Amino acid sequence: MRTVLTAIASAAFVAMSALASAEVDIGPAVGSKIPDDFAALDQTGAQKGFEDIAGENGVVLSFVRSADWCPYCQQQMIDLQTITDDLAERGYTLATLSYDSPAVLEKFAKRRGISYVMLSDEQSVMIDAFGLRDPAYKEGSKAFGVPRPAIFIISPDGVIRGKLAEESFKVRPSVEAVLIEVDGIARK
Repeated sequence: MRTVLTAIASAAFVAMSALASAEVDIGPAVGSKIPDDFAALDQTGAQKGFEDIAGENGVVLSFVRSADWCPYCQQQMIDLQTITDDLAERGYTLATLSYDSPAVLEKFAKRRGISYVMLSDEQSVMIDAFGLRDPAYKEGSKAFGVPRPAIFIISPDGVIRGKLAEESFKVRPSVEAVLIEVDGIARK
């Protein structure tokens, strides 16, 4: 009997884990163009447009909640650093975008050795333009204005070629999944 209960509990855990990490379709559709007025401040406070951050084949743009207080985002940003060279070899740059101030982003980048561009969208203008504002947080909450986490692979002309997102903010696409998506786009 104990073996049967253990098997049932294990199956339930696996099913719940699969649901918690289910991919979702949020933000602009693949094939659509990003906003023409794409702009944000980088971690040094310099104004950046899309053309300033795109590599030869485009940019991998990861929307994250906060480099200041979100441990899932912090780990994701650290993990993303490990593929900057792989992306550069493929002609892509990497950038993150959050509602954090440039000062918060600069402090995190220095502390964690982040070399890619970290974009600040303190008023959530780009977050809203991409339709990613998390509706779970109301005005007055410290998390008001954060995006739902998502990664977009964007061509140099601003067309979304791929995207990755998970249902739960606690689960992020792996760096391997990002490279697989980039490589899949290259084969098209």
